[in-house]
Amino acid sequence: MSGSPVVAAEPARPRTRRLPHPVAFTAVAVIFVLFMAASSVPSPLYVVYQQAWGFSSMTLTVVFAVYVLGLIVSLLVVGALSDHVGRRPVLAAAIVGEAVSLVLFLVAGDVGALFAARLVQGIATGAAMSVLGATLVDLNPPHAPGRAGVISSVAPTSGLALGALGCGALVQFAPAPTHLVYALLLAGMVVALALTAGLPETSARRPGALASLTPRLGVPARLRPDLFALVPILISSWALGGLYLSLGPSVAAGLFGLTNHLVGGLVVTLLCGTGALTSLVLRSAPVGTVLQTGAVLLAAGMGVTLVGMVGDLIAVAVAGTVVAGVGFGASALASFGTLARLAAPAERGELFAVVYVLSYLSFSVPAVIAGFAANSAGLRLTAVVYGFAVAGLAVVAVIAQSARAARR
Repeated sequence: MSGSPVVAAEPARPRTRRLPHPVAFTAVAVIFVLFMAASSVPSPLYVVYQQAWGFSSMTLTVVFAVYVLGLIVSLLVVGALSDHVGRRPVLAAAIVGEAVSLVLFLVAGDVGALFAARLVQGIATGAAMSVLGATLVDLNPPHAPGRAGVISSVAPTSGLALGALGCGALVQFAPAPTHLVYALLLAGMVVALALTAGLPETSARRPGALASLTPRLGVPARLRPDLFALVPILISSWALGGLYLSLGPSVAAGLFGLTNHLVGGLVVTLLCGTGALTSLVLRSAPVGTVLQTGAVLLAAGMGVTLVGMVGDLIAVAVAGTVVAGVGFGASALASFGTLARLAAPAERGELFAVVYVLSYLSFSVPAVIAGFAANSAGLRLTAVVYGFAVAGLAVVAVIAQSARAARR
């Protein structure tokens, strides 16, 4: 008896298991913190490198500038790429790039290697920041529509605080100060890459990937009024962060005689850690109120800090830093929370790239100018003038938010 030939069923291809959305959201937040921690780790180490290799403070400023240059160029080129090819490929590439920079830090033996490591790190961080911000919004739980904005403001500030404080402690108390911290971060990046492999893809592929690599800054017309109203507070808050990350440890050592490496990291943590806690505490407060409060506290805190610097009063400078940190966190929370709620899915990658470019220009350009000025005008005068400029910008932000509230 003949019958139809039996055709063996083709075995089903195993499907890659993806993390549930709540777990994926947490994983992306952790990766965000890790990237920002890695970006602040070199700050407490600059003094160690300077003593070991004998280069000038101006060289340190150029190293800082190289990092920011790489970051901004990366934001401009790949900021919108994840809107076209998906979030996971761009994030994975950024993690690999960050791992390469950490290896370069591990083997660095001179200033040239430090330049290369910082440049690669800037490129990787720029690629990661916009895709991480966009992915958080994509994965935002429906029952908590503002959570992505909260995390987008908390992750950078908490990461900067943890990186600076953790590195300062390792440099002061642990062996191999220029190696151990990078080895630990490298292990973290391996874990981050594994988590990325399990993330659900939240952005559908669409044409235009190559065209999106053309550097441009574009904001949809309907979002421009809201973004323009946020510009003064973005500039003043990120310029304040640049002051502390670039000159903070030097001010602590040069003006107040605090040479302990842990104290150098603590200077950054006082500002950024306070900012992160503020973002968590105020996450449910009305955005308009938080913006106004943040701008006022930025100006007030910077004013108090200036009194401490001019009068060599450590306690006053610390108190001013804490007040300014509250304003820093409130400003970041309200700014990113506003944009996260307004942007459509296809706009998020490019919009966050624009915001981060503006933020990091504010973070870096004044700090680089201050680094050069400190060599000729002195550290105290440079820090005081910088502080007055940040306080003035914060006052402008208060006026801008008041005018926006009146229009509404």
